[in-house]
Amino acid sequence: MQDELIARAEAWLAEDPDPATRDELAALIRAGERKELEARFAGTLQFGTAGLRGELGAGPTRMNRAVVIRAAAGLARYLIARQPDGTSGLVVVGYDARHMSAEFARDTAAVLTGAGLRAAVLPRPLPTPVLAFAIRHLGAVAGVEVTASHNPPRDNGYKVYLGDGAQIAPPVDGEIAAEIAAVGALADVPRPDGGWQALGDDVLQAYLDRAATVPAEGSPRTARVVYTPMHGVGRDTLLAAFERAGFPAPVLVAEQADPDPDFPTVAFPNPEEPGAMDLAFATARSLASGPDGSGAPDLIIANDPDADRCAVAVPDASAAAGWRMLRGDEVGALLAAHLVRRGGGAASGAGGARDTFAASIVSSSLLGRIAAAAGLRHEETLTGFKWISRVSGLRYGYEEALGYCVDPGGVRDKDGITAALLVAELASGLKEEGRTLDDLLDDLAVEHGLHATDQLSVRVDDLAVIADAMRRLRERPPATLAGLPVSTAEDLSEGTAALPPTDGLRYTLVAPDGSCRARVVVRPSGTEPKLKCYLEVIVPTGSRTRLAAARATADERLAALKHDLSAAAGLPSSAGN
Repeated sequence: MQDELIARAEAWLAEDPDPATRDELAALIRAGERKELEARFAGTLQFGTAGLRGELGAGPTRMNRAVVIRAAAGLARYLIARQPDGTSGLVVVGYDARHMSAEFARDTAAVLTGAGLRAAVLPRPLPTPVLAFAIRHLGAVAGVEVTASHNPPRDNGYKVYLGDGAQIAPPVDGEIAAEIAAVGALADVPRPDGGWQALGDDVLQAYLDRAATVPAEGSPRTARVVYTPMHGVGRDTLLAAFERAGFPAPVLVAEQADPDPDFPTVAFPNPEEPGAMDLAFATARSLASGPDGSGAPDLIIANDPDADRCAVAVPDASAAAGWRMLRGDEVGALLAAHLVRRGGGAASGAGGARDTFAASIVSSSLLGRIAAAAGLRHEETLTGFKWISRVSGLRYGYEEALGYCVDPGGVRDKDGITAALLVAELASGLKEEGRTLDDLLDDLAVEHGLHATDQLSVRVDDLAVIADAMRRLRERPPATLAGLPVSTAEDLSEGTAALPPTDGLRYTLVAPDGSCRARVVVRPSGTEPKLKCYLEVIVPTGSRTRLAAARATADERLAALKHDLSAAAGLPSSAGN
């Protein structure tokens, strides 16, 4: 009797359309690599957070042409069933510069065309925000972006949007997944050699025209910027956006300027990862080392590889590199304060009032304080822009993982290009006043209390480690953390009055004397094999003279939270960052 695992592998091999993955799988079968085959055939790559994401390779748990063709066929079935006149809808397809992205985009266009839909493909690798913009600009019923964002080089992904320009969210993701599961043999999926539209630069130009309106008319445009696209696709679009908006041309980090799917200068192509910004810091130092320092930049901006995230660094003489990366929560608060201060503008959108600031539950609570002081609504959502972008009356939304939606009327998703423009405008205005981004952060700490955030992030090889940590915390919830009593402990899997269920835990901690408050959120990552713990400590200040002491207190509490939470979750003492 034939081995069942080998039979499944050979059945997959027989219909795999890609010679490279066919050869890869055939070699594994010949070599009897059972452990590897078991990993590749232990189910299917799950259609979840806005689509698919996984390691490239042969088999149903990897990203490959066979998986993408099935995903496209399932998406087509979903769309056709919900179109009033059947197959009339337009679907826009974009892609980044990762390995296999162009091939996956072509397969998607072929499947959609074969199903009777109209497909239009962006002209070359472009930032994800351009695709998100194109959906509404072209009146499409859906959009697909082939990207794995900031994941390692061997990964790729498949992000799906509907015609509202927002990433799909439940129950749509489950409904599309069911349609994917219902797809039969790949040989029965029509894939013509042509028939879809190859878009020109018109959509990109329209995106750039819209982006140029994000800075307020007549605002200062003097900030000097060092920029890295982190080997991704952001460079040309960001440079064009800065030129169109009237900012000085950013100085590129030469070693990371060109798209390169191998990301050779970084361990992970994510500005948040240790070492990823080292070359940007070096470039900034070299500019500042001239005879009079006149070339010194005001800030560093980085995009992740698909340019939907934006990282910011500022000069800091006390830091070893001479520069300090701002946390996503710091940039989120700065942009919120800037929008409040200037009012109106493109961030208010078009066609109606937008007066809500939104952030996910893992982001700093400072945004709520800023919104309340300005008389604006504030809303918390589950993690991810598929939730943030759906907030009614959204004026501005952000997430601590470097994602900012500063113009929801243009891009209903995080957008690292327009966020960079808004940061540059803010830095320019402060520069005209003889002030810096750090000065504005101090203002916010004095007005609203110091909100210090950090993260305990544990990357694992075995997902059972994450499941065990969550189980331990649920069965034995901590009574104190960092010397602070836990005043409330919420299991978010049960949902709350404001939030649908999600796999997460949230603790609120309050010092008996009111000198300090803290919040902890623990959740498995939706896109990477990580357990992520989001920490926030709030210390009252009242004046600038108390800021140093408040920061010292917050740093001590954050370090203690990491230690105590690791112990409570049963994680190694060396875990996290």
